[in-house]
Amino acid sequence: MEVILKQDIKGTGKAGDIVKVNDGFARNKLIPSGVAVEATTANKRAIEREKANLAEKIAADKAAANELKGKLEAAAVELKTKVGEGGKLFGSITSMDIAEAIKNQLGLDIDKKKIVLAKPIKEIGKTDVEVKLYEGIAATVAVEIKEI
Repeated sequence: MEVILKQDIKGTGKAGDIVKVNDGFARNKLIPSGVAVEATTANKRAIEREKANLAEKIAADKAAANELKGKLEAAAVELKTKVGEGGKLFGSITSMDIAEAIKNQLGLDIDKKKIVLAKPIKEIGKTDVEVKLYEGIAATVAVEIKEI
C-alpha cells in the first residue's frame, strides 16, 4: 500500500514522501496514529500544492533576508558607554545591547539570538559583528563603541 507520510519516520521516510509499506503496517499503525494518509490522487495533489507553497515561502524568506542583509551592511551602529582607563569599558557590550542599538538607530528588529559574538565587547573602537539572518545568509554589521 502506498501512503504519504505527514511526519519523519525512522526507517520509513521523511514527511511528504510517498512510500510503499505493508498493508497491515499502514492500516494498523501509520494511518490510525495520524502520521500518514493513503496515497490517493487527491492526497497526492494536495501534498504537491503544499510543497509548492513551502518552496514559495522559502524563496520569499530568503529574498527578505538578502534585503535585510543589504540594509545592515550599508549602515553602522554606534553605542556609547562609560569607559575607564586605557579604553576599557565598565562592564561589556552584549548581543542584547547591539540588538537594541540596531532597533533604535536603523529601525530594524533583530533578535539578539541571531547576533554572533565570540565574546562580549570590552573595549572602545570599531568591531564587525556577524548577524545570522537565514540559513546560509549572514550580514556583517559595523559596531562602533564610543565613550560618553
